[in-house]
Amino acid sequence: MIMAFDIGNTTMALGVYQAKKLIANWRIKSDREKTPDEYGLILCDLLEHEKLSSRKIKGAIISSVVPPITPVIEQAVEKFFGVKPLLVGPGLKTGIPILYENPAEVGPDRIVAAYAAYKKYRGPCLIVDFGTATTFDAISAAGEYLGGSIAPGIQISAEALYLRTARLPRIEIKKPRAAIGRNTVSSMQSGLYFGYIGLVNQIINEVSAELQAKPVVVATGGQAELIASDIKAIDHFEPNLVLEGLQLLYEKNRPGDKK
Repeated sequence: MIMAFDIGNTTMALGVYQAKKLIANWRIKSDREKTPDEYGLILCDLLEHEKLSSRKIKGAIISSVVPPITPVIEQAVEKFFGVKPLLVGPGLKTGIPILYENPAEVGPDRIVAAYAAYKKYRGPCLIVDFGTATTFDAISAAGEYLGGSIAPGIQISAEALYLRTARLPRIEIKKPRAAIGRNTVSSMQSGLYFGYIGLVNQIINEVSAELQAKPVVVATGGQAELIASDIKAIDHFEPNLVLEGLQLLYEKNRPGDKK
């Protein structure tokens, strides 16, 4: 079994693969204050809850956009599982040419998602990752990472309204009954929900025009389930896209593999 870690700004997605099958997955808070021992105990408890033995973890791979947490998870994996994890970054083979002006600026999770989507659907494709930020990543028909867009996530947008105004409350983000709100909460929900659909649709349209083709649009990320079903341009919802990409990249780069 191998363990995959997708460390995001707000949450960390974890998955255990046996061969190519995802047999367990969780999402926990990304906490910069936790020690390797604390994370190690959490990981062991999660495995035990699913009746999986930590002794059967034979490998691990990490994608992280939170540098302070990366070495903490590395140490936890080495201490509790006895394996040295692979890190997504320079030196890891992906097979995807990155055409960004500065490839080092591209978040590892974006490359992993692009790799998984292209392997599954080929190109051109567009990955929309609804996380703390919402990212849009375009892949050419030839499998090249072209770049994309970064927008505030819908949760960040809601928090900004609450924090930067005197009278607007903190609200639950959900689909409103109508676009015309009859009170402050429903008016905010309308603006956030339908406004965000408009944002996503417009970026998809602009990217499609630049690609001069209709890309396969793949949605993923912690906030995707909330809104993706109302965006008709989205072709597929893949909640575990980054975990799938991590498993594929582990197989491509596993220790002793000469490929």
